[in-house]
Amino acid sequence: MPFFKITLIRSAIGLPKKTTGVLQALGLRKRMATVFHPVSPQVAGQIMAVKELVAVSEVEKALSKAELKATRKPDPGYYIETPASEAFKPHL
Repeated sequence: MPFFKITLIRSAIGLPKKTTGVLQALGLRKRMATVFHPVSPQVAGQIMAVKELVAVSEVEKALSKAELKATRKPDPGYYIETPASEAFKPHL
């Protein structure tokens, strides 16, 4: 079942209450927040009401908060090949 991945890109400060109400109905409260909703005409209509403020893509699976956080985690830049305790053992 496909889902809409909706991310709030622009703030709703200074916009009409109707617009902020649509964002709250979608579950978007802070900038760069991402929510997943099943593809339906009702959700598509809400997205069209705030299309200038959000980025939308269609994904196959909704991710949990932990999975979203894992996708944003950067590569550490290094890899540990052997533990330090093994690398500095005295050879007998």
